[in-house]
Amino acid sequence: MLPLIYHPNYSCPFPDNHRFVMSKFRRLLQRVQDRGFIVPDQSNLFTPNTADMHDLSIAHCPEYLQDLLSNSVSSKAWRRVGLEWSQGLVDRTFTAPNGTLLSAQLALKHGIACHLAGGTHHAHRDYGSGFCMINDLAYTALQLLERKEVNRILIFDCDVHQGDGTASILSDVDGAYTCSIHCEKNFPFRKSTSDLDIGLPLNMKDAAYLDVVDDTLQRVLYQLEPDIVLYDAGVDVWEHDDLGKLDITWQGIEKRDHLVLETCLSRGTPVATVIGGGYDKNHEHLAKRHSIVIEQAHALVYGDRE
Repeated sequence: MLPLIYHPNYSCPFPDNHRFVMSKFRRLLQRVQDRGFIVPDQSNLFTPNTADMHDLSIAHCPEYLQDLLSNSVSSKAWRRVGLEWSQGLVDRTFTAPNGTLLSAQLALKHGIACHLAGGTHHAHRDYGSGFCMINDLAYTALQLLERKEVNRILIFDCDVHQGDGTASILSDVDGAYTCSIHCEKNFPFRKSTSDLDIGLPLNMKDAAYLDVVDDTLQRVLYQLEPDIVLYDAGVDVWEHDDLGKLDITWQGIEKRDHLVLETCLSRGTPVATVIGGGYDKNHEHLAKRHSIVIEQAHALVYGDRE
């Protein structure tokens, strides 16, 4: 079985012309439904519960969380996030972290699971940034470690932007290892220090990129022997992404996602995926791009039955 995780509040009411494509989550759900990846009785489609302040305080300051809930975040801080407050935005923001946590728990049980959201890696402990308000990756790592469901967790972040918030929150956490492979001359321009940062040059192409991803993943899996991998499959590495600056083709993303998932599964290492970043004025096209990691997961789980 390939568990898929989604909540109806992920695509809240939002301006269609905003740089952040809020509709991509429901469009992604529709695409995986159209591809037949959700079984007829929907037994492989899971819905997370909304997290509360107590849950999220494992990764974020309570004062910051309360400000989010009550719309008390300053206008300057909201400009750093790049979004405007709404109840729908808060609801989805407090739900998606549990979607990533549920994905990880299902991956521990089934070997692999795919979250149809997640990857909000720019959120720091006490402030949001870059369209991210709550850091689902750091939250999931801390929850799994606190509950003793794992001893070692690898966050393998292939979004084109560095996972600065994740690195900052988890910097002193034993058992959580952060690895970010990103375009060096891209947002955020003041980067945090991950356990392993691989800064890529502008306009890198498929072959060199895939070599870096393969070599890095093989190395960290061998060194760490993690109990689970959280894989941020950001598609903003695509050559025509609005915020990318790398020259990775569609086929290159397919090969990357297959490589990461197949490598983890062949070692018997559970892997949970999040969709990460992607920016495109064509919302349907973006949802299709985000579906690549799910298509690759489905092919590995079901083989020729896809």
